[in-house]
Amino acid sequence: MPIAEDSELPPGLALAWGLPAKSTKLGRKPSQSIEQIVGAAVDLADADGFGALSMPKIAQRLGLTANAIYRYVRSRDELLVLVAEAAWGPAPDLAAGTGDWRDAANVWTRAMIDRFDVHPWLCDLPVRGAPVTPNLLDWTEAILEVLTGAGLPPAEALGCAFVLDGYARQIGGMRRDLRYSTAPPTQSDTVTRFLLPRLRERGHSVLASMMDGNDYTDDVADDDVTFGLDLILDGIDALVTAKRAAEPAAQGRRGDRSPERTDQ
Repeated sequence: MPIAEDSELPPGLALAWGLPAKSTKLGRKPSQSIEQIVGAAVDLADADGFGALSMPKIAQRLGLTANAIYRYVRSRDELLVLVAEAAWGPAPDLAAGTGDWRDAANVWTRAMIDRFDVHPWLCDLPVRGAPVTPNLLDWTEAILEVLTGAGLPPAEALGCAFVLDGYARQIGGMRRDLRYSTAPPTQSDTVTRFLLPRLRERGHSVLASMMDGNDYTDDVADDDVTFGLDLILDGIDALVTAKRAAEPAAQGRRGDRSPERTDQ
């Protein structure tokens, strides 16, 4: 299979697929590997967040000069592709579950949320398009196999996967923001005493009763994740059920067609 020139590919794609980087002819033989560069970048982001992912800081962490790191990757954009690929890691094994599509979709979405908990800075990585690197394609294929296996056509399966992906990112981002917030907590006895009379003055009886009962909190608990995910899966389930119901009807219509008469 012919391989496109690196200049025709998005940054980092060839490296993500294990193709050797073209030499930049910047001097002596590199002392590090791509894997070491990416590993150092992941460690740096885990420690100091997405904002720490600069080429000079990564070079410093490895004892390289700022220019030397360009022997390995040609740009920060290229490095971010490789860092995302490493941080996402292998797709979850959905075949090990109960065999039910809903259980598998639940496992897949929670595995995404787990990745955001392990590497919170993934929430900050820009999404540059559809997945094209090995691990991310494996994640995509895993959920598409589940949803098409349930009876959805590929385009609708991809749309459902997009909704599940967005939900996982939303939960991951909220958890990250709450975990690393340096602002005073908005839920406290002092805040509650301040807000309750004002809520009642505005006629916000539902919010007032929730706050008074400690049901209005900052946390994104597992029960909250389950509630939202179940709503999404209920919607997908309705779509799957409709597709399954429509298929026998369509087959029946095809079977009812009488052959054309050939007698004169």
